[in-house]
Order: sequence, then structure tokens, then C-alpha cells
Amino acid sequence: MQRQRPSNVPSRTDAGLALRLEQELKQNVFLCYQCIKCTSGCPLAEFFDWQPHQIMKALQLGEDEVPLRSATPWLCASCQTCSTRCPQGLDVTSIMEFLTRESKRRGFRSHVREVDIFNEAFLRQVRLWGRAYDLGMMGEMRLRAGKFTRDLDLAAKMLRRNKLAFLPSPACRLKESDPKPPRPNSVAYYPGCSLHSTAAEFDISARAVCQALGIELVEPKGWVCCGSTAAHRSDPSSALKWPLHNLEIIERGGFSEVTMPCASCFNRHKVAQYEIARSAPISRQGEANGYEFNDSMRVSTLVETITRLVGSKTLAAKVRRPLNGLRVCCYYGCLLTRPPDALDVTHPENPTEMDQLLQATGLEVIDWSYKTSCCGASHSLTRPDIVVRLSRELIEQAGRAGAEAIAVACPLCHFNLDARQAQMKLPASMPILYFTQLLALALDLPPRAVCLHKNLTDPRPLLKTKAFE
Repeated sequence: MQRQRPSNVPSRTDAGLALRLEQELKQNVFLCYQCIKCTSGCPLAEFFDWQPHQIMKALQLGEDEVPLRSATPWLCASCQTCSTRCPQGLDVTSIMEFLTRESKRRGFRSHVREVDIFNEAFLRQVRLWGRAYDLGMMGEMRLRAGKFTRDLDLAAKMLRRNKLAFLPSPACRLKESDPKPPRPNSVAYYPGCSLHSTAAEFDISARAVCQALGIELVEPKGWVCCGSTAAHRSDPSSALKWPLHNLEIIERGGFSEVTMPCASCFNRHKVAQYEIARSAPISRQGEANGYEFNDSMRVSTLVETITRLVGSKTLAAKVRRPLNGLRVCCYYGCLLTRPPDALDVTHPENPTEMDQLLQATGLEVIDWSYKTSCCGASHSLTRPDIVVRLSRELIEQAGRAGAEAIAVACPLCHFNLDARQAQMKLPASMPILYFTQLLALALDLPPRAVCLHKNLTDPRPLLKTKAFE
């Protein structure tokens, strides 16, 4: 929570950016006392020209051109490590996002042009179709950046596995007819854009597992993209408006809970809820005439939903093919646990919910220190060198801990660890599996439900040695 300025801290009205930050974000940069926790914990610090604590100091000194001309705000992966660890409660991530917007507003040329192009291309596709269209976005990026051959081999592999849609999938228009009340034990299911394209195996295995466990998933009509990191960085109004649209139509459908498999979608909707709760009371008219949005929705991760509605003991009783002998590290990534206040997370750096679910299948969950380290996030399309460097480190650390595979619950984490593994020049590959694929294996669901053939780093050779495939 943001602390008030102590009485002995001067108000530097001459420092333009510092004043604007306080007015727009309620972030008082003069609370920073240079403990350097933001820099020491930043996974991308080695790629920056100015370190995060130096950016904060420049803002305090009124040296506005330093952060505005720096590459650092553009390279920030928005992993929230700095904001989570700041002893003064400063949201350093939001400050970095503000600096990219302000830099553009003042006409400074981005030092990381591809990040700017990615944000614009992503948001353009969402505004056109209501949802992300990967091929359209990547085509615009390649044309504008002039890097036509980058990742052509990777794109070809994804096309062969049907992980890239040739045509966009527009969001449908909402009808004004009254919705049918949801059945007992049914939960609204927001798949997000990735699960309809690059993460189809997550979607297929998630639906199959929930059906086997007695959870009915209902995908609402008319949902739109949450905006992901691009909207948070470039268009904060849309970053709030789009998640609110989704929560509104789900609430109007009579659901009290929506589960979101995608970590980014979950994060953006929870943060939107948090911002609403902290703002003045609102009365918001919805898509349907006369409907007032009440913000009564429980937004859950799929891990949380299965844990709450089924639980580890019941899951263990339903296991038909125990995964005994398989050693797995659980990788949560950045956005399932941070920022902890907004997501209502007690242990943001040592979550255990996925561990407990997978332990119920009989496999051995390996504890490690990289559960929530950043894999490079959306830099996969802008600075793949960063993603390859960070993701390789994660896979190597999992191997050193004794794991044979990594379980994930995030489409972007899966893509960075799985699809880019061929570029990492590892001595041996390591399968990256969605936790739902492992649950589907343990429940002995048919191969089409487990969907192992869509993983680019093939897990089947490992699973055959364990007699699971």
C-alpha cells in the first residue's frame, strides 16, 4: 500500500516528472531511499543502460531526460519483482510504464523500437477484432522492424502443429436476451486469446480435466482481450475498460466465479478489480440497458478453482494412472502471484498450490528457488535474446534441482520455455508441460485430451520411459 510522504521529505514541484507521477499514479518517488532492492532483484538488470534505482534517483533530482531517454523503461518486463520487494511500497513497474508513455508524449524516440512496435501492433489487432490475432501482429512487426526472417523456422513449426490461426477470431456481439441461469457447480471460463491459438493444448486439457472432475466450464459469449502488458504500458484506460467488459458480461450471466487459465488474463482482471475497489464508488451501466455492474465476481486461476472445488484428496482418489517416479518442478512465473496486494496472495515468492495438486497425482514435486523468476515475458517477440538467456537459466536450474520436466500454468511461460528451447543449445531438452496435461495423464484421459503432440519440445520420449505414454 502506498505510504504518505513523511513531513521531512520536501515536495519537489520543480521536478516535473516526479510531480506528474504523484498526481497521476499517486507514487511519491521521494520515498525511495536507494536500498537498491529493485535493481538487485530485477531479472533484466544486466540488459539495462540505467538501473531501476538510478532511474528513481534521477526522478528525485529532477533529471527528467535521463529516464525519458533511457532504454530501461522499455526493456522492463513488468514482472513486478521490484514493486513486490520495495520496502516503501512504491510501484516501480507502474512508474516504468508511465515513463514509456511520457517519453512518447514528449516526442523522444524509443531506444527499443521493437517494444514500441509490438505494443502498437498488439493493440491494433485487439481494436480491430476484439481479440489478439498473432499472425497479423507478427506480420506488422516484421514489416515495420525490417526483420523479415526472424523466427521463420519457429513459425513453421507452430503452423505444422496448428498452433497459429491463419484467420482472426473476432469477438462476437452480445445479444440483449436474458441469459440462462448457470447450473450448480458451473464456473465461467475465460480462456483468453492464447488458449484459442498458441496454447490450444492448455485449453483442450483444461476442459477435459475439469469435465472429468465434475466442474462444468462455461465460456461466455462476447469476451474480449484483456489487453495484456501492451495495454497496461500504452493505454491504461483500455487496460481497465476491457477487463471490466468481461467481468460485466460474466456477472450478468449469473456467475459468481470466473476461472482464468492464462496467468496474464487472471492478473489483468484481478488488477482491474483492485483498482475499482480502491477508487470512489461507481455506478456503471453495462452493455445491456439498465444493467448496473456490481463487481461481485470471484476471479480465480484454474489451479485455485480445481483446488477449491475438488481439492487434493478428492483428486488423488480419482487418479487412475499414478505418475510415480516422475520428477517435476512447478514454475508459476511472474503474474500468478504479483502484485500480491491486488491478487490477494500470501506467499508471492513461494506459492505451493500447483505443487499440492500435482503431488496428488503421485509424481515427485521438486522444490527450487526459481518458482516465480521471470522468463522474459513478451520480449519473446521483441528481444528473443533476453528470453533465451532467462529461460535457459530456468531450465538449467530445474535440471540442477533434479527435475525431469517443468510444469507451468501460463501460456507465455510455456512458449518461452518450450518453443524457444531449440535456440538455447542445451545439452539435453527438458519437457515443459501444462499442469493440466499432467492431471489429464494421471486421470488416464485419452491422448486427444492430453494433447502432448502439440508441445514443441516433445515430452513423449520421457513419458514412455516412465510408462505414462
